[in-house]
Amino acid sequence: MRIGTWNLAGRWTLEHHCRLMMDLDVDVWLLTEVNDRVALDGYQCHVTNDDMAPKRRWAGVFSRLGLVAQPDPHPASALARVGDLSFCSSVLPWRSAASRAPWEGVRHVDKTAFALRKLLQMLPSTGLVWGGDWNHALTGTEYAGSKAGRSHLLDAIEQLDLQVPTAALPHCLPDLLSIDHIAVPSAADVLTAERVVAAAGDRRLSDHDSYVVEVTP
Repeated sequence: MRIGTWNLAGRWTLEHHCRLMMDLDVDVWLLTEVNDRVALDGYQCHVTNDDMAPKRRWAGVFSRLGLVAQPDPHPASALARVGDLSFCSSVLPWRSAASRAPWEGVRHVDKTAFALRKLLQMLPSTGLVWGGDWNHALTGTEYAGSKAGRSHLLDAIEQLDLQVPTAALPHCLPDLLSIDHIAVPSAADVLTAERVVAAAGDRRLSDHDSYVVEVTP
């Protein structure tokens, strides 16, 4: 199974965004900052009920294997069943996120802890694939989130018994590691994990690159 994640930054074109995604031959996409116009031939989709901005949803699950939509486990997360697995796409708080819905708390670490607590209450404890824009590198320099927020995130990954093949992949910015992740069950056999530069010639398609992992569930 090939699983991808990409923060689209609210952008969408058939010529570039759609073509890149179709060329990657992904079975299930965990998308974030999803423009309302996003559509992929042969894929079913489920996006968050709440908007992040006008005509932009927080997150979505797009599957060519069919899906059954589930209630949002958090306003910035979308959840769907695909076969025997549950797929969750999440945006987690970034360092400068305002202290307003869907975030709770004043400090970044508090916003992250509240969001993760809600997710842990709602996500299944087995058969879970969880990804999206977590706004944290899992090791090394932390620039988008906070070290304290990272600690809560690592605890959540451990509680859910997941491994994160994207943890060591690079960010599009030099000398930084990815903040966009795909986590799969610890028992899954990870075959490949790669960063895909999201650009058309010299023009970037988003301020995030996309990431794809291939696993044997």
